Amino acid sequence: MRFGRSAVPAGVSSRPRRANRGWRTRLLIATAAALAVPTAALATPSIASAAPAFGIVKRMNPGGFDELMVPSSMGPIKVQVRWAAHGGSAAIYMLDGMRARDDHSAWNNPDEGNAPGVFANDDVTVVMPVGGQSSFYADWAAASNTNGQKFTYKWETFLTKELPAFLAQYGVDPHNNAIAGLSMGGSAALMMAAFHRDQFKQATSMSGYLNLSAPGMREAIRAAMLSAGAFNVDAMAAPWSPAWLRMDPFVFAPQLKGLPMFISSGNGIPGPFDHPNSVGSVIDTGDAMALEALAMVNTRAFQARLGQLKIPATFDFEGAGTHSWPYWHDELTKARPGILQALGVAGA
Repeated sequence: MRFGRSAVPAGVSSRPRRANRGWRTRLLIATAAALAVPTAALATPSIASAAPAFGIVKRMNPGGFDELMVPSSMGPIKVQVRWAAHGGSAAIYMLDGMRARDDHSAWNNPDEGNAPGVFANDDVTVVMPVGGQSSFYADWAAASNTNGQKFTYKWETFLTKELPAFLAQYGVDPHNNAIAGLSMGGSAALMMAAFHRDQFKQATSMSGYLNLSAPGMREAIRAAMLSAGAFNVDAMAAPWSPAWLRMDPFVFAPQLKGLPMFISSGNGIPGPFDHPNSVGSVIDTGDAMALEALAMVNTRAFQARLGQLKIPATFDFEGAGTHSWPYWHDELTKARPGILQALGVAGA
């Protein structure tokens, strides 16, 4: 099971990658049923391996692109950055899906998310952390014991303390950020914004899993993590512990009051970007249909939860669409005006 994915490297099959593979589809369909009840290619980046001296603001070329190696408790983390077009201080953090790669963010790929293209003419820095496979961008309780992980994931600490402090030395305001993500990253985007309101002024979730404590969801996530890097969900948080519930948007929804939000999902029916033309692509499309149907059920439940709490948000349910990148790129484009407004940035 794949909750989101990244680009296919050179030399590997270019068949569109989906969010899962066949043997888990029946699990996801069953889970969904249970839940229904209650710009062009960028220039070669330069590498900045250390922050400038304290007190010195070092701004890269406005509109330019860099890769930063940012110190963290997990070791150096690569962060791909497209600087604000006119040197402004606002930023949007872009979170990847379950199969986030260690070499680049799929949001930086012109053929997938292409977030730099979406904000190409806007005075907002696009921050794309690299890595975090299966992490849900959370602070884990321990290192995963099913794949020999040598360190414990501390992604929330990185995204809300270490990274903003590092970027502040380049002139990025740590208190005027938005955050967006797909699938696993959609859930995490809402979590970061809910508990770090001083940093994040807007949150966007695309095909997110927003009801993690619903029946069957933990085991669906367990299967997904084992497939994506053999990670153990129990190392992330114990079942229904305070740490687990803190990750569940359905539970922490009251914390989102007053936060501008854009939340979207397809319905799992193949749409305009789905053109399976081989056995493999037919299987991928089937998996992406099941995953998006599950995301839709989660998102509808979350919509009802916000309605009960009288918390407004912008929801966009596509008429058709599967768990795949072209739809997420389009949804980010739709979310863009609200993101810029929340950050106080004029659109191009």
